Amino acid sequence: MINKIICFCGLFLCQTAWVQGQERAVLNGRIISNTNDLEGVYVINAQTEVMSTTTVGGLFSITAKSGDTLVFSSIQFKETRVVLTKEDFSNLNFTVKLNLLMHQLQEVIIKRYDNINAVALGIIPSGQKSYTAAERKLHTATALNATANAGTMAGGSLSADPLFNFFSGRTAMLKKEVAVEKKEFFMRLLENMFTLDHFVERLKIPVEYVKGFEYYAVENEKFTKILNSKNKTSTEFLLGELAVKYKEIIASEVK
Repeated sequence: MINKIICFCGLFLCQTAWVQGQERAVLNGRIISNTNDLEGVYVINAQTEVMSTTTVGGLFSITAKSGDTLVFSSIQFKETRVVLTKEDFSNLNFTVKLNLLMHQLQEVIIKRYDNINAVALGIIPSGQKSYTAAERKLHTATALNATANAGTMAGGSLSADPLFNFFSGRTAMLKKEVAVEKKEFFMRLLENMFTLDHFVERLKIPVEYVKGFEYYAVENEKFTKILNSKNKTSTEFLLGELAVKYKEIIASEVK
């Protein structure tokens, strides 16, 4: 008798499991959100633990039935749970909206490391002179490369490029470029240190002569040395002296 009961219960459970398995069908749907990155979202049936993932367009397919709970999980979206109904299986546009997961930073700390530079990292040797673009061209044009022809002649020889550049006038042209580049650098430094109002109201330079006065100032080697030191007090003092002389030049030209 006991064996019959056990057998009956076994058959009943198997039949129930088979019936339940038959009730599940493939559910097609898609997810939507405020982003186009919809691929790779996990879709899990909480009852059967069957899992699927979404495609690039957010489409997914999974076996389920009415009453099952689908869990949508991803690192960029908040976890969403949807309890399925009979209508969901007949809905050709079954859609689930997911909300983006916003990761809020509690605190942002910006640290400045003044000792971290190209020299400290070993990218540039310590003590090496740094060149501007014009200075680099001039250095390349005038540098004597003692190894340029080594191997073609016994003991090697000097490159003829510097001599060619000298006689062709290229060296002189490059020197002028370096001089112009330096003046432009000092002009920018001067304009960043003092406003137009300072020249007009404080130094009493007519506004139409301000640019000419700036060129006049950066031609003075003593002034550019002080300007390059970024000592504003000393720079302002010498600038005042140059302004007096420049206004005298203006006055003489007007006469």
